Amino acid sequence: MRLTELKLPLDHTASELQGAILKRLGIAADELLGFTIFRRSYDARKPAAIVFIYTLDVELKNEAAVQKRLRGDRHVGPTPDTSYRFVARAPQTPELPRPVVIGTGPCGLFAGLILAQMGFRPLILERGKSVRERTQDTWGLWRKGQLNPESNVQFGEGGAGTFSDGKLYSQIKDPQFRGRKVLTEFVKAGAPAEILYVAKPHIGTFKLVTMVENMRAEIESLGGEIRFGSRVEDIDIEQGRVRGLRLADGEYIAASHVVLAVGHSARDTFEMLHARGVHVEAKPFSIGVRIEHPQSLIDRARFGRNAGNPLLGAADYKLVHHCGNGRSAYSFCMCPGGTVVAATSEPGRVVTNGMSQYSRNERNANSALVVGVTPADYPGSQGDNGDPLAAPLAGIAFQRHWESLAFEAGGGDYKAPAQRVGDFLAGRPSAELGEVLPSYTPGVKMTDLALCLPDYVVAALRESLPAFGREIPGFAMEDALLTGVETRTSSPIRITRDEEFQSVNTRGLFPAGEGAGYAGGILSAAVDGIKVAEAVALSLCGKVA
Repeated sequence: MRLTELKLPLDHTASELQGAILKRLGIAADELLGFTIFRRSYDARKPAAIVFIYTLDVELKNEAAVQKRLRGDRHVGPTPDTSYRFVARAPQTPELPRPVVIGTGPCGLFAGLILAQMGFRPLILERGKSVRERTQDTWGLWRKGQLNPESNVQFGEGGAGTFSDGKLYSQIKDPQFRGRKVLTEFVKAGAPAEILYVAKPHIGTFKLVTMVENMRAEIESLGGEIRFGSRVEDIDIEQGRVRGLRLADGEYIAASHVVLAVGHSARDTFEMLHARGVHVEAKPFSIGVRIEHPQSLIDRARFGRNAGNPLLGAADYKLVHHCGNGRSAYSFCMCPGGTVVAATSEPGRVVTNGMSQYSRNERNANSALVVGVTPADYPGSQGDNGDPLAAPLAGIAFQRHWESLAFEAGGGDYKAPAQRVGDFLAGRPSAELGEVLPSYTPGVKMTDLALCLPDYVVAALRESLPAFGREIPGFAMEDALLTGVETRTSSPIRITRDEEFQSVNTRGLFPAGEGAGYAGGILSAAVDGIKVAEAVALSLCGKVA
């Protein structure tokens, strides 16, 4: 049976948890055979009286009698079956074409893993390097200001999510519990078992590296193949159907089923697909800055006297403000006890992102503060005839414009432009740091962030910061630090697909994940990879998704 909304004080004991179960169900101790925690969250709206909220699966001696007696209790019911079931198995026929997956981010990895587990022996192509080699290249930018355009935070095994907080929660609808499959596979690959039940699970970069390697090993053990340094340069389309792929080294790979899981920064791939006539459309995303505070300030604001309790860990937040200019500003990708990182994939541009390790014990909290933009904001997005789809790549040009200005404002050596909140609100450049020291490497240059953001974004952020300060005391403190720019919140394009998960005008091409505009974050991208893998398997078996 499943028992939901069981609330206990922060400092409760294991025996008190069991006692609460017995009381809720109205049973004696010998009637409870055992229980497992399915979900544990907390309610910190009253910092002096924080409570844990449990969802539990309990095993009873006489379950039918208890269910009958508590039939009207909406918090007691049968435990749903969350086990994953494969939609197909590869037929043992030598002529079966081998599916190809492009990209090894969460979406591509899970598409490849599921296909391998179903026996389809996928070929997975990754333009970047293996995760450990890629880590060295990423540190090359962070420590030495040296960018490798093919191996960085965006490109390489594990995708952009490898250098992030490793957050594994999402607001997607998941009636078939594919998210549970994702978490289960992560635990099997080495993630902490707690990600199966904590409300906001996260892993952190160091653990993700080993997990990605373990997932690669399983794919290969099942007959799959992963090739690094294999950038897809062109796609062969004949009469509206994929026939093959051309790699940058000249190799041609015949393929009839291609999963496109390239991530949101594969701009050259988007340009190639558009040139080949694959249907692409512009979509909204958000841009802004990273903000840093002392983590202790956020802990005190959220947890009060309970700040520092190891059961709570480092506090996070989620903020939104609807502005007078019609825009909305909000926090995004909040990283407790983390760092702001250099995340560009192109020379001459500065991009910020945030990450945390599993411990979340760095000095600062950081989050993106971003403002929504739409295709109407992109110069040239309307095309010559006023059609917003006439220039579907205009969002990429829009991103590049502000990233280039950030590079210039930062001094032209991959330092990031930064500004104290007090100066930003007053409309004056910053000349020196205050109490909050930047975590961004290779370093920051104090300046005026209005130089590298649209006016309406600056206005929205200036209005929002004091509003956020009313929700979290100290949020708009003079010395809080803003670092720019954050432009890669999501893909600026969508590669539209139909109900069979194939491109609307290119059969055999399966757009997937963040790059295709169908996910946002590790968990949702991985779930989308599973959905697309299922569609590929059904197509290969002559069935319909």
